[in-house]
Amino acid sequence: MDYIEHVRSMVGHEKVIMVVSGAFIFDKENRLLLQQRLDNENWGLPGGFMELGETVQDTARREVFEETGLILGKLELFGVYSGSKYDKTFSNGDQVSMVQFLFTCNEYEGQLIKQNAESLQNAFFALDELPDNLFSDHKAFFDDLIINKDRPILN
Repeated sequence: MDYIEHVRSMVGHEKVIMVVSGAFIFDKENRLLLQQRLDNENWGLPGGFMELGETVQDTARREVFEETGLILGKLELFGVYSGSKYDKTFSNGDQVSMVQFLFTCNEYEGQLIKQNAESLQNAFFALDELPDNLFSDHKAFFDDLIINKDRPILN
């Protein structure tokens, strides 16, 4: 049983704090890697929930590998997002208050997986040519990336 299932077995749908990590991954042409999500067909950042024993960096690396097939090199902290505006109720009724860590990464290895069980597709985009259907939960991240690309955000 993974950590989320374990917690939910004890608290049901009650609100819990969950840690999430993801990354802005750039290729050599400074294009951004996006994942078209299977659950809503919107484009967002690869990432996901932390498991017990992981660091936030471990979580970002594991989630990115699972979703894209890429092994990340050096990670730089981009921002930490928390507070009630990041609270969410999932379609199954589970409530979360998320603490989200985002990193930037310009170094990676591996072959990009075009699609898998979590992704309709994965692709790189120029920052001025991002798709229209961006995942609404990630909108603040994209806005901050465009405005504050070179400094960490603590929100």
